[in-house]
Parts: sequence; structure tokens; C-alpha cells
Amino acid sequence: MTKSELIAALMQRHPHLQLKDINLIVNTVFDSISTSLADNNRVELRGFGAFSIKERDPRIGRNPKTGEQVQVSKKYIPFFKTGKDLHARINKARKA
Repeated sequence: MTKSELIAALMQRHPHLQLKDINLIVNTVFDSISTSLADNNRVELRGFGAFSIKERDPRIGRNPKTGEQVQVSKKYIPFFKTGKDLHARINKARKA
């Protein structure tokens, strides 16, 4: 689902809200998650999952074009772990 598909789904579920209000809500949620992660905070949405930051150690990588070895510096990556409810819902949907 893309951001625009999410907004369209919210428009259908809440026809009393205007498009600009739904856009504001979605953007505020995403901005809040992004800001919290940038501040090295964990974001937990009960039943859905938790976003956190993981550190990747420096390593020697390989340039895929030339095969040449290159030094890759330490970096931080976003990480998502599903919550129990979401995990159960996904597995239930796959079994049906």
C-alpha cells in the first residue's frame, strides 16, 4: 500500500473528513515517527509493531560493477519488528 492508497482508504472510511485534513493526519504521523527515529528513540505501536534504529559496523564491501573492495563506514538503519497481533493476523491470512 502506498501513501496515496492509505489516504484513499481513509477517505472511504471517514467521508466526513476533508482530503487536506487526512493528508495532514498521515503526514503528521509519518513525520513524528521519522523525527523520533532520527532522535534515536524507539517508536512502538501496540499490536502493530515497533520501529527502532540498528547500528551496522564498518565493513569491507565490494563494488558490484568492478568487483573492487571498498571500505563501508558505520551506519544506522531503521528496523521494524512486528507486534503479536500483526504477526498472528498475517499468519492467519496465509493459512486461509
